[in-house]
Parts: sequence; structure tokens; C-alpha cells
Amino acid sequence: MHNFAAMKADFMYSTDFYGMNSLELSHTCLHLLCLGGEGSFVFNEHCYHIAKNDLVVIPMPHRVSNLAAHADLKVEWFAADYKFLQNLLPSNNYSIGGSISLNQDPIIKLTEEQAQNLQSDFHRLRDRMNDCHLQFHQELMGSLCLTMMYDIFEAHTQRESTAPHTDRTAYIVKQLMALLATGISRTERDVSYYASRLNVSPKYLSATIKRVTGHSVTSYIDRHTIPILKDYLNDERLSLTQIADMMNFTTLSYFSRYCKKHLGRSPSEYRLSLQPK
Repeated sequence: MHNFAAMKADFMYSTDFYGMNSLELSHTCLHLLCLGGEGSFVFNEHCYHIAKNDLVVIPMPHRVSNLAAHADLKVEWFAADYKFLQNLLPSNNYSIGGSISLNQDPIIKLTEEQAQNLQSDFHRLRDRMNDCHLQFHQELMGSLCLTMMYDIFEAHTQRESTAPHTDRTAYIVKQLMALLATGISRTERDVSYYASRLNVSPKYLSATIKRVTGHSVTSYIDRHTIPILKDYLNDERLSLTQIADMMNFTTLSYFSRYCKKHLGRSPSEYRLSLQPK
């Protein structure tokens, strides 16, 4: 049993380096800050070394293996439910490009000031994660997680501004994200459509996106589509039939199944949930 300093289903905090690849974290995104010493791990078949002020960001960290630490290694890490974090940010946010880059290289070297800011973010999250009695606890944790993520984005943009991106696979990923950013997934949600637009086969596109990002093409299509769907459902002037038609769903039953899969409820149930209690 790993010695987690604090644990909840959706939020976990620890100072145990060897706990970072626990199966209990399989649904989370892990953020680990090295405070001193040295350590190493294997991720996506590559070995990575960490030292003071290195930040590691890994979604589904149970994929990490071969953990090794010097006796003086000190770390703190915070993990949160991956879908919870993804839903905090708009689909066109830097988080998409950032997550792609981090899947290829999960380590960001921080300045002393950036490391101190991030450690403060971790401590605020640790101190509030178990206040489950609060009516707006999820919203509170969401706000604190957003602060942490924007601190990470700030450091990550500095790394990306100096990194070359000439590989064809990186170009394919960039072009797919550019297409999705236009809002085209409102009506086009088939992988074959995007493969055709990028002049590659659906099989090549799927394999490339999976290899580079660790996620499927469909997951990115859905991530851009869901905010559009929610905006339409939030607009009471639109009937469900109108929304289904505007989003190019062939039948209302197909539209309903899509909502249930991605929103956890039917379109009518989702609208009812928006009503004041």
C-alpha cells in the first residue's frame, strides 16, 4: 500500500515518488515536482531523469515504469481525475497542444520562482481537497486546479517557443487541431472526413494521432464537439430537433445516444438539469 499523504477518489496528493505509477492513479493526470535530488523513470519506452525544479506531467501515470530514486530525492505530486481537468478548459485552449507535447516529453524545467508557485498550488489543493462537506467543493477544486494548470502552461509555453517542430507527424497533428478549432466538428465527426481533408488514410491519421498524443482522433473530435453541443442545449430558443439538424445527426435517437454517452444523460434530461431547483 502506497503511503499517500491524502487521498480522495478524484484528487490525490503525496510525497512518495514510488507511488506515482500506482493503479489507483490510472484515471488521473499526475503533476510531480522535484524539490531536490535525482530520480528516473520510463514512459512511452523512453527513460527520463529528473532533478531539482523539474516538473513531470503525465496523464494516466500507471503507464510509468522502472522508477529509480537517489537517496536524497524529494518530490511532491498532485493528481486529479483526467476528465475533470479536461472539462475545466475550453476545447481550443492551449491545453490540447500542451498535452500533445507533454506526451512526447513529460518534463518541464522550471525556474525557482515557477517551482515555488507550483508548490504553493499543490499545497492549496492538498489543504482543500478533503473539504467535501462544502456545497461548492467541486467548483472550488476546479478553480484551484485551473490556477495550477495556468502556472504550468506559462512555463510550458517558454519551452515550446524554442522547440523545433518540423516532423511530418507533428504537422499532421497541428493541421488536425487547426481544422477542429474552426468548429467543423459541429457537423463533421467521422475520422474519414478529417483524413480526407489532410490527404492521408483514416488508418494513418488514427495511428499518427495515437502515437504522438496518446489519445484517439475521436477523442479530440468529441472534445471540440461537446462544448458546441452544450451551448446549443443551453439555448432554450432551440428545440431538440433543431439542434439535431444543426449538428447533422441523422436521427433524434442517434442524437440522444450521443448526448447520453458524452453528457451522461439524454438531451431533455440535460435541459432539465439546468433548471433552478
